[in-house]
Amino acid sequence: MKIGVIGSGISGLSIANLLKENHDVVVFEKQKKLGGLIKCERVNDCLFHKVGGHVFNSKNKIVFNWFWSHFDKDKEFVQAKRNAKVFFNNNIIGYPIENYIYLFNKELIKDIVSELLELQTKPKISPFDYDNFEDFLKGNFGNTLYQVYFKPYNHKIWRTDLNTVSMKWLDGKLPMPNIEEIIQNNITRAEEDNMVHSTFYYPKEGGSQFIVDRLTAGLTILNDLDISTIDKVDEKLVIEGREFDKLIFCGDIRKIPAYCKQILVESGVDVNYLENLRSNGTSNLFCETDENDISWMYIPEDFTKAHRIIYTGNFSDTNNRGSSKKTCVVEFSGKVEYDVMVNEIKKLPGNLSPLSYNYEPNSYVIQDHRTRTEISAAKRALKAKGIFLLGRFAEWEYYNMDKAMEAAFDLYENELS
Repeated sequence: MKIGVIGSGISGLSIANLLKENHDVVVFEKQKKLGGLIKCERVNDCLFHKVGGHVFNSKNKIVFNWFWSHFDKDKEFVQAKRNAKVFFNNNIIGYPIENYIYLFNKELIKDIVSELLELQTKPKISPFDYDNFEDFLKGNFGNTLYQVYFKPYNHKIWRTDLNTVSMKWLDGKLPMPNIEEIIQNNITRAEEDNMVHSTFYYPKEGGSQFIVDRLTAGLTILNDLDISTIDKVDEKLVIEGREFDKLIFCGDIRKIPAYCKQILVESGVDVNYLENLRSNGTSNLFCETDENDISWMYIPEDFTKAHRIIYTGNFSDTNNRGSSKKTCVVEFSGKVEYDVMVNEIKKLPGNLSPLSYNYEPNSYVIQDHRTRTEISAAKRALKAKGIFLLGRFAEWEYYNMDKAMEAAFDLYENELS
């Protein structure tokens, strides 16, 4: 078949590579630079992850093995152990925070432990039987830990009431809490090793842009083209004068081309709801910092607008090539002016000094209780016309890189193989 792919982020590149052996594939990208959210650039010969800091690992063996069919694990990547921290009460403590309650003041410890013990006497509830994210957090960690950490941190990122956020988005993204384990870990000082990225792989050179560049090899890619029009001619889907049998849309569902939108309207899909799905952008300040061994540091308290620091300079020494110091990315939710960010980093540890910055209008997708139902209806309607949705913004799923690849595999095996 002739298949068109709109979007060259990790979702579009993954599905294009899966299809290219047996089909004629063309990838369309609206930006000049390929890679979507995982693209990087060098600033003073230091590597700037412009949106977050992207690493690879996967518990899905098919995805894991497929990825390494494109790369040399030993020669081209380093393997690192995740060393995440939380900046709380002007101290750097371990992550996840519930394993480090013993570092809090006595009154907080007393309240948190008392609530955990009370929760332990109540009937077990499946995480996905909770009505919303707020109820889940309170029901598993107690109100005190919710108020001092989970609520302020998640409000910084999502900028919405957590009682409007569906629990479905959490599936597979975080280890489920266990009160007995929390108490045991505070006694034994055990470290978290259940998260998918408790260890991770990272390119020795070029960061996630290296992954993009490798996955674009052998693909037909037309960039700097914003695809706003799709036509149907003689049962073929036509984009930029090229005819296709199938189309995979990896763009923003809110801005889907008019032809696709008409299909949704005729199928009774609530297009107005889809067009008003909520997302947050991120402002990222690329900085030099003092020597450290941290991977990520989360900042829940409201003394600063920043919500995390990603120490990309610790992922590979080549990321710091143009500096005598380490580098990192300080991330803010929403649009924050450069001067404001520069002032905010003065409140953070590490003697941070700015090198560059970037604003990404859409980074975090926000689901509510209707989202998956409406997206599923859209998928069914478009599939009937040979059009498939794939990726963070097309499916409105908060995919990490490995989950984006997994979704591409699912689409390939179930619909296009």
